[in-house]
Amino acid sequence: MASFLAISNLAFAAPKNVTLTYQATRNGKPFANVTETFKQIGDQYVIESVTEGVGLAALFGKRILKSEGIVTAEGLEPKHFEQHQGDNEKKAVYADFDWLANQLRMTNKGNVTSVPLAKGTQDVASFPYQWMLLPPKADEVSLMITTGKKQRIYSYKAIARDVSLSVDAGQFKTLHLINASETGGGNEKEFWLAVERFYLPVKIIMREENGTAIEQTLTSIQTD
Repeated sequence: MASFLAISNLAFAAPKNVTLTYQATRNGKPFANVTETFKQIGDQYVIESVTEGVGLAALFGKRILKSEGIVTAEGLEPKHFEQHQGDNEKKAVYADFDWLANQLRMTNKGNVTSVPLAKGTQDVASFPYQWMLLPPKADEVSLMITTGKKQRIYSYKAIARDVSLSVDAGQFKTLHLINASETGGGNEKEFWLAVERFYLPVKIIMREENGTAIEQTLTSIQTD
């Protein structure tokens, strides 16, 4: 009962509205701006992440990720996820979470795949906000995450705590997490989470298989 109340109190203390903006660079050169919003009304949440390219990258259209679901005592419980790239529906992916039947339905290029839905599964838009509700206190944390195309366990290892990091949005005390997954598969990321601002991401680095480094740094943060 004590642990349940602790989780409930964490969820209750978290903000109901969050707006984060980032500058994204590829190999050190700016190529996009990212705006993310988290909104909770009652027990319902909506997360939206919009990436707008800069210069030639703008020709590819906006990349939009959206996650909808409910907030529970165990954090976020996604119901629906979708990702769009510009107006190209062929690149859209969807994931629907049937928690009663424990089934995850993923739609990619018109093909539908259903797989067993593991408890606590997140999508690629929701999982950073799961840390907002349930901070990663252990030295290693793992989450089952779906991209809309597949699902697998992503693991992260804390390599440094209370790291001072200065970005355009200000100076933050951060928790530094690196990828600890035993298998690859893409989307491996490195995070610096703001310890005193609900463990929201201050900086994110993703290294692609071809060696390209994509870095997001926080330019503004609003929470209430």
